[in-house]
Amino acid sequence: MSDSVRQENKMGVMPIPKLLISMSLPMIISMLVQALYNVVDSMFVAQLNENALTAVSLAFPIQNLMIAVAAGTGVGINALLSKSLGEKKYETANTIANNGILLGVLSSLVFAVLGLLGSRLFFEIQTDDAQIIEYGTQYMSVITIVSVGIFLQITFERLLQSTGKTIFNMITQGTGAIINIILDPILIFGWFGLPAMGVTGAAVATVIGQVFAAILGIFFNHKFNKEIHVSFKGFKPCKETISSIYKIGVPSIIMQSIGSLTTFGINNILLMFSSTAATVFGVYFKLQSFVFMPVFGLTNGMIPIVAYNYGAQNKKRIYQTIKLSTSIAVCIMLVGVVIFQLFPQTLLGLFEASEHMLEIGVPALRTISLSFVFAGFCIVSSCVFQALGNGVYSMFMSLARQIVVILPVAFVFAKLFGLNMVWFAYPIAEVVSVIMCIFMLKRIIKAKVKPLAN
Repeated sequence: MSDSVRQENKMGVMPIPKLLISMSLPMIISMLVQALYNVVDSMFVAQLNENALTAVSLAFPIQNLMIAVAAGTGVGINALLSKSLGEKKYETANTIANNGILLGVLSSLVFAVLGLLGSRLFFEIQTDDAQIIEYGTQYMSVITIVSVGIFLQITFERLLQSTGKTIFNMITQGTGAIINIILDPILIFGWFGLPAMGVTGAAVATVIGQVFAAILGIFFNHKFNKEIHVSFKGFKPCKETISSIYKIGVPSIIMQSIGSLTTFGINNILLMFSSTAATVFGVYFKLQSFVFMPVFGLTNGMIPIVAYNYGAQNKKRIYQTIKLSTSIAVCIMLVGVVIFQLFPQTLLGLFEASEHMLEIGVPALRTISLSFVFAGFCIVSSCVFQALGNGVYSMFMSLARQIVVILPVAFVFAKLFGLNMVWFAYPIAEVVSVIMCIFMLKRIIKAKVKPLAN
């Protein structure tokens, strides 16, 4: 593609409100579909029995860890690609893309080995319930050994995202999720003459959907993403490029991986009370994705806009993007607060909730959702740090929120006040995050945005 055509990239010229909506809306829709598949997946598993739902809930930290590595690496790829395109350095962009794909494949191989060797041990250190251990081992083994789908899906989506072609991400994620939803009951319960696979069927449906999404991502990049040329002919890994990707991406990986560690820790605190308490926590994570996923979709559209205009030295467009993104995110979160406060019984009822589960779950949902009102601002701020190349700020914020606040507060409250007080660790942590975000956002804008030429 000629430079004259390339210079028309919409991220540098389209009005910000229209640009942010055009970039984010496909991502928001696709992530809502992802949230739907997460909930439907658990709804079908819940029909087996509560232990099956508990096993899938306890496997969530490993699923989250894989997504953390894939998405965190994708943040590095995305930020560097968008910045290089903004600077018109197209060969550099190609090098970043090729090395990013290599990192995705290698990461999937690491998780395949870990899943093959460590799935059963992971559940044995959390519970002595033989059925939960068996269900969990089956589920985790499949999703890790065939993790290449999720890694390639996220990597190729980030390539499309970096050039503003997020409509294709909506198609890849949506198609993968729909395939998963269709296959779930077929494989779990053995419809159409197929054997009933139970929890293993849920895992197989998940990885098939991910592989299909990855294949679509590869096709769309080859067919439509002309600003980036992916080719492995004569390819050699570039240490400098990989280092640059991880310089931005590793803080994001650590930040999201901390979430896996926190979830693992909270699960074990809750298991001191009952397996049902851990199940409630897992169900909460499925439900809250309907609130958080749209905000993540919004920030996935925001990051390349901020990164591109940072490379293009246009601070006015950066300010506009940050302000509009923050306003939209906070509004989405407020809607989430209202829903969780008014309809907790209805939400839990989707998962065949017993009376005991409702007794634990209703106050849990109402308490944790109080944190939503602060979370929108914090998520946008964290993604601004990443887009401007300061992902370490996001990492520090996540460390403080989850390791310094959530886990210790949850443990102390569990010991002193009982189960219902454990959930207050989340609103408390979010208040701490807001204070940190305000300080760091002011600092990075002063250091990186204000000095820009335009």
